[in-house]
Amino acid sequence: MNKRLAFLVSVFAAMLTIMSVPLFSIQAQDGTNAFATNTPSANSAVPTVSATQTPAALLTATPVATSDAPTATVEVPEEAPVAQVFEPEACRYVEGESASDECLAIIEEFPEPNVQPINRDGYTLEQYTFWRIGPHAVNAYDSPGGNYVRSIPEGFNFVNVQGETDAWIQNELGEWISKEDGYYVQASEFVGVQLPAGWNHPFGWILDTTGIWASTYPGGPATSESGLVPLHHERFNIYAEEKDSEGWTWYMVGPNQWVKQIYMTVIKPIERPEGVSGRWVSIDLYEQSLVAYEDDRPVFATLISTGLPGFDTNEGLFEVWARVARDGMSGATGAPDAYALESVPWVMYFDDSISMHGTYWHNFFGYRRSHGCVNLSISDARWIFEWTARGADDDGEIHTQVYVHSSGDYRAII
Repeated sequence: MNKRLAFLVSVFAAMLTIMSVPLFSIQAQDGTNAFATNTPSANSAVPTVSATQTPAALLTATPVATSDAPTATVEVPEEAPVAQVFEPEACRYVEGESASDECLAIIEEFPEPNVQPINRDGYTLEQYTFWRIGPHAVNAYDSPGGNYVRSIPEGFNFVNVQGETDAWIQNELGEWISKEDGYYVQASEFVGVQLPAGWNHPFGWILDTTGIWASTYPGGPATSESGLVPLHHERFNIYAEEKDSEGWTWYMVGPNQWVKQIYMTVIKPIERPEGVSGRWVSIDLYEQSLVAYEDDRPVFATLISTGLPGFDTNEGLFEVWARVARDGMSGATGAPDAYALESVPWVMYFDDSISMHGTYWHNFFGYRRSHGCVNLSISDARWIFEWTARGADDDGEIHTQVYVHSSGDYRAII
């Protein structure tokens, strides 16, 4: 299936999804809206996980045995391909002029980011079956159509299906729930990328899901004359940056093809914070991105979803203090933002009950959506989980520092 046909299919799927959630709105940095974000934000943003209780047994940052799960491929070659080298001045925008021949030659030579997508976590994605139940209160029974057990409170609730009939599903507690009270949710297949040795040039992912045209110049209108409809989660090199009259940054992603910053997350390297060494993770709240480093070398990058305003992910330097292959999470029972999530995979706690973890309930990575945790796709979470484990010291202890920062300030879209 080519990209354009795949795009049409994804738009149809997105329409079906939107029918089941509140409508989206567009916000950006420092907006007063509760869902302000660097990019167009979903008012359907649902609380994700801030575990109310971290497992008591997890008192040290030690790996949890996962003997039932085959090891995923986590490779960071010592001699990786040489990163692309660009000449930024060649593509600098000059008002009223098209891209120079030198710039067009660079784009032709380096048409897409020189990165390698990681393997999908097929084991987890195919082993688990997730259903959303509710959002109204739902009755649970001891067997299909059997005796009433309890009422599951209204909220954002997901179950990992253990058994199934034509009309019923069974949760991890052994309770049976009518299929009329829920629906199946396909976990995201999104994966991040490994970065080549020497990588130092920014690239980005498209976040827009509506199929908007690119512009032919920074600050210009979306137009078919650009010849480009950037697709959701498509990757592009950044050949040039330019601010418009309102202060928005625009990125050149192709010949005379410009995308406004609110429609992209851009990956850029940062300096290693003082006191940080070994394998560590950088979380950029502004760009909603994560980059993994080995000392000064970036080795992996991906999209994330962090805390909504009021549930902000704390900035600072932390260390992963507990790791678990899967964990149930819940909170705010009885409140409008109540949630209960079974079998959240590849969990790494770093700021009290705040963690990095796999996420099966949305595919809007690049948008703020959580109760403070760092949402990753399931495949990305497993990569980070296993990559950090391979950095254990001689005593088998895993020390992973997490640097949470913001590369910009949020603002409202007028």
